[in-house]
Amino acid sequence: MSRAYLSLGSNLEPEKHLRAALAELRARFGDITVSPVYRCRAVGFDGPDFLNLAVAIDTDLAPAIVNDWLHALEDRHGRRRDVPRFSSRTLDVDIVLYDDLVMTGEGHLELPRPELKHAFVLKPLADIAPAAMHPVLHKTLAQLWSEHADRARFEPAIEFDSAIR
Repeated sequence: MSRAYLSLGSNLEPEKHLRAALAELRARFGDITVSPVYRCRAVGFDGPDFLNLAVAIDTDLAPAIVNDWLHALEDRHGRRRDVPRFSSRTLDVDIVLYDDLVMTGEGHLELPRPELKHAFVLKPLADIAPAAMHPVLHKTLAQLWSEHADRARFEPAIEFDSAIR
């Protein structure tokens, strides 16, 4: 079994879409680890705030198969792919880390995911897997978070309906 770490976000009916995504992840992958939820400003465009969280799953599927499944999950929840990359969305789910794999140039899947540099991706992951190692930088997620430029300005986790977790 492999361990994959996912980043989830939504800024269009986020409670509804994140709750449904977690239910589908549990149905497909069994027990999952879910981070606290953070409210974050949209990056790269003006839009409603996002709710972001991270999930750890165990899987025997190859990364490309998991990625395809996650794209289908997004599509089932109304994810539009005919709009600018930086725009509001019902659901965004990305594999950020998959064991210690480093992948580039295989479709749209890049591991580790470059978005790990953003606080809204890194902080929830560091919450659930502080000892996980970045396979390129050779630092733990806790170390990366402790060095992050936005650490002091990052908002605390929000109270959220426990049904989402």
